[in-house]
Amino acid sequence: MISRSPEAAKPVVAILTMSDPYRMFRGNRHNFQDIIRTGRDMGFEVYVVTVKDLDLDSPVLRGFIPAGDQTWEQKLFPFPRVIYNRIPAREDEAKPKVTRKIKACLRHPRLELYNPYFFNKRELFDWLNQSRQTRQWAPATKKLKGFSSLCDMIKSHPYLYLKPEEGKAGHGIMRLKHQSSKALPYRLQIQNNRGSTTYKAATLERLWQRVYKETTGEPYLIQQGIELAALHGRPFDLRLLVQKAEHGSFSVTGIGARMAGADSITTHVPRGGSIEDPEKLLTAVFGPERSQDILGRVRNAAVQIAKQIEKGSEYQLGEMSMDLGIDTSGSLWFFEANARPMKFDEPNIRKRSLERIFKYCHYLIGHRS
Repeated sequence: MISRSPEAAKPVVAILTMSDPYRMFRGNRHNFQDIIRTGRDMGFEVYVVTVKDLDLDSPVLRGFIPAGDQTWEQKLFPFPRVIYNRIPAREDEAKPKVTRKIKACLRHPRLELYNPYFFNKRELFDWLNQSRQTRQWAPATKKLKGFSSLCDMIKSHPYLYLKPEEGKAGHGIMRLKHQSSKALPYRLQIQNNRGSTTYKAATLERLWQRVYKETTGEPYLIQQGIELAALHGRPFDLRLLVQKAEHGSFSVTGIGARMAGADSITTHVPRGGSIEDPEKLLTAVFGPERSQDILGRVRNAAVQIAKQIEKGSEYQLGEMSMDLGIDTSGSLWFFEANARPMKFDEPNIRKRSLERIFKYCHYLIGHRS
């Protein structure tokens, strides 16, 4: 028996995810609880809805709300004004029924869809390179099309990263270096769960056999490697959350820092990285005055990059997280953007990010009206 929520006088927001035959729905439930709690505190009615239950022709929808710390209940809710897209995986989004539903949401006359699609890494760099302003922050990036494309790239850049186009959390990343002074000059490091495995070869042709084995069947990018600023021999980069709020324009919600683990080729925390204070790291490496200058340039770059990504995508976007690197000379580099930001562990960023979701929803509803 499904109970019915009273007709809402409040603005209604639905969190979109996928159904699950065993657990009702998929996704980060703690995150959903935080979103619902924040929305309620800010005067919204908020619930979780699955793609399966999202009937765009019905005035009411089956949705879920927390019934306790670990339990959820299903009720009938008013049709939402905004759908906050938290479909958890690219594979889900690529399913024909999901693609059709997203397209129908985008066409719907009474609905705003917050962040319609995941980003593709290759497209991100294509979009950034279309603007003279954002091009300066994009490392040289090409599609891996076989041995010849790798050979051409390493002639220009003896330090490379190989990244899956649809990768997540550092999965599948490889680092390739050519050091001519070594007896085995070509070295390939392959990221695994907590560290990396290194392969060495006298020629690129020999090493290609391993690269081919690792990449077959999955589209990969080759990207110029950047010598990141490091503290105590551990490189670090910056994680930024960029969101729209009550005025409908992008600004930086917060900046975190992630330092690479001892044997890791990325700074991702699941791969052994650690959460650090960006100002402390930058001050330790560059000094207090220069670190403030770098943080100012980082904030400006992040907003410009977000605007260019939105322009390139041709969709209205509400938020994104991004990874920016600072090299040893203090120059900025863009590495990645994520259309479905993970939870930031820093409490001040987390609180602000949740509030900004609903400030932007309020803007979307007012703008539509």
